Amino acid sequence: MDMQTRFSFSLEADSFQPLVLAVDDNDDNLQLLAQILAIADCDYITAVDGKSAILKAKSYRPSLILLDMMLPDISGIDVTRTLKQDPQTQAIPIIAVTAMARTEDKESFITAGCVECAIKPYDIVQLETVIRKYAFGGIGKLDS
Repeated sequence: MDMQTRFSFSLEADSFQPLVLAVDDNDDNLQLLAQILAIADCDYITAVDGKSAILKAKSYRPSLILLDMMLPDISGIDVTRTLKQDPQTQAIPIIAVTAMARTEDKESFITAGCVECAIKPYDIVQLETVIRKYAFGGIGKLDS
């Protein structure tokens, strides 16, 4: 399976599969996210840095973005701010995926525009639940 893209097409009206952009510079983390997205019945595209994440978000307009906060070129916070300032991408919910678990880190992600934070190592069941919530249409910030 190509790690860059997984699209499945169906002619059935009730088989909507949202497109999710997964962004992480670590191949193992990206592969894990891809597996969780497949379990959650989501199609996905991937990016390994901030610049390509911004370009793919603008080009594909995914239903959800899972964004690593520590990328090699642009911080996840800066990627989030850029996407939230662009009318084409500002409505896309972004979930911060990070190893930074301090309260002040989470607050900075939410302030930048993320709707939630998923802390590494992931609670897979919880992450799948959050993905389903936002990818299938539940948009909005949660109380932190």
